[in-house]
Amino acid sequence: MSQIIIILIVANVLVSIKGFNDAVFFDRYKFQIQKILGGEKTRMLSSGFLHVDWLHLGFNMYALYLFGKVVNSNLGTVNFLLIYFASLLSGSMYSLYQHKQTLYYSAVGASGAVSGIIFSSIMLYPDMELIMLPIPVPIPGYIFGVGYLLYSIYGMKNQVGNIGHSAHLGGAIGGYLITLVLRPSVITNHTIMVGIMALIILGLFFFGDKLKLNK
Repeated sequence: MSQIIIILIVANVLVSIKGFNDAVFFDRYKFQIQKILGGEKTRMLSSGFLHVDWLHLGFNMYALYLFGKVVNSNLGTVNFLLIYFASLLSGSMYSLYQHKQTLYYSAVGASGAVSGIIFSSIMLYPDMELIMLPIPVPIPGYIFGVGYLLYSIYGMKNQVGNIGHSAHLGGAIGGYLITLVLRPSVITNHTIMVGIMALIILGLFFFGDKLKLNK
């Protein structure tokens, strides 16, 4: 496993453990709309290293381990870090946009960054086989990617579960766009997949506000 992936996992574990045991620390660095709008912009980054519990942390770090090595080995460490942190910030920015009227909204987790890494790996290897729970059948990566986008939009608009769907969606879009910039050959090699995802993303931005967002 790449050294940089180990460093990111260790950083997430250490910060999360601190948050598990120190409520003041957790509250100071979590994503919270009111505080961010009040000027505490660092929360948009720091919240990506906090998690609510060991299961939340473990799931994100396992996904980072699985997909991170694909992105790092193909695009290099610098580009891997670019995708990771840009996706983290794009997830936070999209969450801020979607919930800006809900001042009490808060969230934590590396899900935005990890979603960007997952999408980057799918863009690089769309035929990889993945499992989308609860369906225990391997499906091609590009089908997983389309399903992930659609479910995240549905989950965000209907607030399904205690999940930051907007961060997932923003991070995935970040990973998608940055990978296209870094590896434009993906567009010619997998035109249909890139086009379908582009239509979903454009539809979200042009018509997303017309969808009901439950409070």
